[in-house]
Amino acid sequence: MATQKTRPDSLTFEVVDLIGSVVARYHEEYEEAAAEHALTGAQARLLSLLSLEPLPMRRLAQKLKCEPSNVTGIVDRLEARGLVERRPDPGDRRVKLAAATQEGGRIARSLRDSLDFAREPLAGLTHEERLSLRDLLRRMLEV
Repeated sequence: MATQKTRPDSLTFEVVDLIGSVVARYHEEYEEAAAEHALTGAQARLLSLLSLEPLPMRRLAQKLKCEPSNVTGIVDRLEARGLVERRPDPGDRRVKLAAATQEGGRIARSLRDSLDFAREPLAGLTHEERLSLRDLLRRMLEV
């Protein structure tokens, strides 16, 4: 038995468009911030992930939604610049972890600090509104 999908209403379309606009602004500003450090957007995203914790290449590829061979190339270029290093995984010495160096961590913090397109609009919301927005976004991502 085929189930018929209901067409989203105009409010849903508007919300989807607004989310798209936020994402587009985020990517635009992120690319600009990355370029200031002579990084590509992919390099900046990988560096930001590694500034939180060292990760194996396969896990990086999953988080970035790309092939492990692509991650290897990105890590190679960041390693050549002294922003990332490879180290053995203490839990499994056969696995190599990629980790941000001290300089890589500094640049990742600088990237985060430069992403201010949302700061002003978010500052206009109350604490409770920001909590509600966060919780709604988390709920959307759980689906």
